[in-house]
Amino acid sequence: MNYIEFDSYVRKWIFTHASMPVSEADLVQIKPFTQARSAQLWCEHVSNQSSDADHFEKGDWAFDKKIWSDSIDWQKAWDSDEPELPAELLADVKWEDNTTIFFCYEKYNIIETKWGVFKRNWKNFLFFDDGPLLLGRKQKQTIWFQSNGTFQVATRP
Repeated sequence: MNYIEFDSYVRKWIFTHASMPVSEADLVQIKPFTQARSAQLWCEHVSNQSSDADHFEKGDWAFDKKIWSDSIDWQKAWDSDEPELPAELLADVKWEDNTTIFFCYEKYNIIETKWGVFKRNWKNFLFFDDGPLLLGRKQKQTIWFQSNGTFQVATRP
């Protein structure tokens, strides 16, 4: 079994909170992985050494500061009443809405969904902004959301 039941997901409330409701159609497409599957994906795509983005080490592809774009603000868009992702992010990442993505809070907490679902509900996902990474399946681009309200984009090896 790769997924846990959504109702059992520890952070379920960020998607069901009355102030930022997610549609039923989107909720069924938000699939938290088990800790074991999360760890496997993290090791395959992010790091064998570090358990979260704040602790990348030499040898982790993401450790190389030169591969990351300049920091771009996402906090202003998150704080606004407008639902759209920052235009700069949409300009950098041109994935199809049906692209499978992995939203990685840390090694043991990864959610699978679609890019279109993320775009519609990105404020929910970023309620916890402690350095999550967003990876697209079969995509090399990675987005790193920093807790200081900025994001950076890189191309994974």
